[in-house]
Amino acid sequence: MAVALALLAAMSALSSCTSPATAELTRLEHPVVDGAPLRLLVVGDWGRKGGYNQTRVAEQMGKVAEETEIDFVVSTGDNFLENGLAGVDDMAFHDSFMDVYTAKSLHKPWYLGIVDFFFVDTTPFQLQYWTDPGEDHYDWRGVAPRDAYIANLLEDVDAAMKKSTATWKIAVGHHTMRSVSAHGDTQELLELLLPVLKENGVDFYINGHDHCLEHISSRDSPIQYFTSGGGSKAWRGIFQQNEDKLQFFYDGQGFLSLELSENRARFAFYDVFGEALYHWSFSKANLQKVQSSASVTEE
Repeated sequence: MAVALALLAAMSALSSCTSPATAELTRLEHPVVDGAPLRLLVVGDWGRKGGYNQTRVAEQMGKVAEETEIDFVVSTGDNFLENGLAGVDDMAFHDSFMDVYTAKSLHKPWYLGIVDFFFVDTTPFQLQYWTDPGEDHYDWRGVAPRDAYIANLLEDVDAAMKKSTATWKIAVGHHTMRSVSAHGDTQELLELLLPVLKENGVDFYINGHDHCLEHISSRDSPIQYFTSGGGSKAWRGIFQQNEDKLQFFYDGQGFLSLELSENRARFAFYDVFGEALYHWSFSKANLQKVQSSASVTEE
């Protein structure tokens, strides 16, 4: 097993969109002990100054992080709601992050957006954000024109994935690709990004955006979709089935735990009380699911 975890970011969620994607993606390396599993937590849609049970989710994350001795945390986006950050000195950074995730066990690197992890900026894919944004405002400087930006981004991601020799390939984006909750499937990602993931043997796509916890299995490829967007506001009360196989759905707050070894990936969803709602593992050795305890909760 490689002694370093590589994280390749097509665009950081904390960066301003000031330049188009290039062939040289940002690369971060996280050292791991040879032979030891890699452990991490995944949480999204959390930045609400502690409200909507954000502090309770953070408390349980701290407990699980201490028990499992995590290496780092991945955020799937929507980190500072509702109005983002005005700058590096904005108190919202402290109110929604520094003053909430206070457990020493969470004092690890927080990686935003993609062992090899590929972090993909999925915002420009959303056509509605360009044509009918409503009351939202998007700064497309350095991104427009959309088609050229997306083409360059996909080319860069494809090239980086083809160079990867890692046992596991995981793509991380904010927006859903498959979801049975409020936002549902994102057709632009299914049409444009998914073919790149399939061609390059990506194992998992992890996202936020929908404020819930989900695991969906593709019916026509080995790809597994995981939504971890329960960092704060949840309970949308919307369920809409799609064409792929729903393994697990929980409409409330919580987060995802992931452990990776050379031959096995172990996933667990936790709720706001720290209860493990769902476990799923996958063996790379024989390319088949080896354990699943599934339930579907519609509330």
